[in-house]
Amino acid sequence: MKDRRSGFTIVELMVVIAVIGLLIALLLPAVQSAREAARRIQCRNNLKQLALAILGYESARKSYPTCGKGEDTSPNAYTGPFNPKGGQMISWVAFVLPYMDEQALFRQFDFQRSILDQPNEPQATPLRALMCPSDEAEGRFLVDSGLTAGKRLAKGNYAAFVSPGHINWADIVPGALGGNQPHAVKDILDGTARTMVLSEVRTRANEQDQRGAWAVPWAGASVLAFDVHPARRTDYGSYLEDLTPKKAFVPYPGSFGYTQVPNRIKAGNQDMLYLCPDQAGSQLEMMPCDVFLSPTQSWLSAAPRSRHALGVHVAFLDGHTGYLPDSVDERTMAYLISINDAQSIDPASF
Repeated sequence: MKDRRSGFTIVELMVVIAVIGLLIALLLPAVQSAREAARRIQCRNNLKQLALAILGYESARKSYPTCGKGEDTSPNAYTGPFNPKGGQMISWVAFVLPYMDEQALFRQFDFQRSILDQPNEPQATPLRALMCPSDEAEGRFLVDSGLTAGKRLAKGNYAAFVSPGHINWADIVPGALGGNQPHAVKDILDGTARTMVLSEVRTRANEQDQRGAWAVPWAGASVLAFDVHPARRTDYGSYLEDLTPKKAFVPYPGSFGYTQVPNRIKAGNQDMLYLCPDQAGSQLEMMPCDVFLSPTQSWLSAAPRSRHALGVHVAFLDGHTGYLPDSVDERTMAYLISINDAQSIDPASF
């Protein structure tokens, strides 16, 4: 009798391989979606813990941290009294480190010295608690011979709202965290549950791009501003006499269309940075920027940004988190950032 052996023909093997390939192609989007969902959960949890750290600071100090140790300057018709690129330039993140279980890192800071003159260089420490895995900020640093004096600053993915206007207006058009002046709970006239304090931000691999640098209170680094001008103004000369925390904030309608809504890519209101390396590349990465020249020629503000679909995670001053859509109404967002607009905006309405 002949020896008969059973097996698969080449055609059968090709059919099996094709079926397996088809199944993988069908399952891949579901796997990617599940991974992104897990990343979003981690991003939101990080944000929640950071908000709780701010609340822990407030509970211990009876005031919220300022957005950073900047320079107290004499305001003029264009600027407020807070200069984030002067003084020690140490951000609010360093202040709340003890409430993030980072006491050892906190002790490495000398708060009487500039962030660019820290003997132990704690500003170069990457913090996993500040990183959203969707953005891949791990291993990214800000370093420039001029801007940072060659010092490395680690990057993260969370920043605080300091003003519905400009960052240097933090003490005259206030957001959750003040500039030179800390806020107490009693100063949050709109209520802590209706005042946004934190949002996600994105980073770039470019070492001259400041966005995400957690240790400095610079635009898009650890602080954000919305760039809405207050109403009732006839000219810039009236800002000093009218812009005070004692007056309810009313947005100027002419600002709408040019504000820093989430993930803004429209030309005309890019993130205003001290350096904007590779402007074409930043536009392609959907993170447009421009260079801050002087207070009379540009503005200090930056948009919240994320790699999630159609919005960003945000946190409020009572510790709860939410999702702010890219399509949010500009007036609503201005009110959610302001602490004294006397408007009752329900965050659950969007």
